[in-house]
Amino acid sequence: MSILKLGILDQSIVTQGKTARQAIEETIATAKLAEKLGFNRFWVSEHHNSSFIAGSTPEVLMVKLADETRHIRIGSGGVMLPNHSALKVAENFRMLETLFPGRIDLGIGRAPGGDRITAAFLNPANDFSEESYLQQLAYLQHFFSDTAATKYGPVLAVPQATSTPEQWILSSSGGSSKIAAQFGMGLAVARFINGFAQPDIVDTYRKHFEPSAQLSAPHAVLSISVLCGETEAEALKMRKFLDYVLVQFEQGKFDNFGDEKFIDNYQFSLAEQERIHRNRGRVISGTKEEVKEKLQVLANDFGVDEIIVSTMANNAENRKRSFELLAEAFNLKAVA
Repeated sequence: MSILKLGILDQSIVTQGKTARQAIEETIATAKLAEKLGFNRFWVSEHHNSSFIAGSTPEVLMVKLADETRHIRIGSGGVMLPNHSALKVAENFRMLETLFPGRIDLGIGRAPGGDRITAAFLNPANDFSEESYLQQLAYLQHFFSDTAATKYGPVLAVPQATSTPEQWILSSSGGSSKIAAQFGMGLAVARFINGFAQPDIVDTYRKHFEPSAQLSAPHAVLSISVLCGETEAEALKMRKFLDYVLVQFEQGKFDNFGDEKFIDNYQFSLAEQERIHRNRGRVISGTKEEVKEKLQVLANDFGVDEIIVSTMANNAENRKRSFELLAEAFNLKAVA
């Protein structure tokens, strides 16, 4: 196994008492910190209809992030393709690739990134079917390779670019891993969403992989929530915050979670404790030594050489320190 690389997935969380602008400013600062610390890539997500998450348009935010950095790869984790026109996604990411050649990742998902009603407003033609999703992925490849055409002539995704972004399918199940293999894309296993995701997802991907113009051999990464504290007590405090948020999400609550003190004092019900137990596979927490050991075991189990961490912490200071501790643990080096 080669040296383990690390990336970051940022969701622009609006914690109690902060504004959406402050959350976005924190995302920008985190991208700059990630590059300074030596993380390999920085992805931002697409979520809708929640005041708790400010990250709704990754393709717009990526322009600012790429302009504020110089070497780190900037990507979407991901663009929820059924919410959009495949042509518009191709043009957005061709523009990004034109502006920042060789640094852009297009992570693609098929979840709504919120509720279905909002998704229907984003794209009234969305029928939420796998057939339509596969058709959009096929269209996307034609737009990136300049082979899209109708009987009236070619349909070009502009601007024309000499390179294309790296394409990744976000997957928490075997079905999406087969799709990634079918299209010859990279696979990002979203264990921070499905804590029961197992290495067979990657095995299925590798078994069915078909080489493409963009990727001659399979390439998989793993994404998981990571909370790294100076002490075990600090890590446990951060873990309680995330446990609370995940429980609220699962109850369909996406707003008004209370401040840090409220969550510190919150007492979980027995039913909530059961949900937290079921979610344990989605999160790794502890001191930097404990986290490093757990991540290395997970990387070996899944056969990946890169892990993308999602860190939804109780405050900006602890979140920043978590990334710094990870960089120290893995001896990351920034690109000069």
